[in-house]
Amino acid sequence: MFEKVCKMLADQLGIAADTIKPESEVIKDLGADSLDVVELMMAIEEEYGITLPDGEVENVKTVQDIVDMLNKNVQ
Repeated sequence: MFEKVCKMLADQLGIAADTIKPESEVIKDLGADSLDVVELMMAIEEEYGITLPDGEVENVKTVQDIVDMLNKNVQ
């Protein structure tokens, strides 16, 4: 799951996937803005055929937060 999230982030943000760590903060460390985060969440929802709860999405700060949210919501 982590590798898939890294690839999606790397593609969206135009950065190297191998620079992304679980503790990387999506906005602070990877240079994403709030629109990037929304677009990423939409891409994840489309990729996995799920709807992520808004309350959880707002709490996403690190790459590991995204992975944890996916593990919780993808069956």
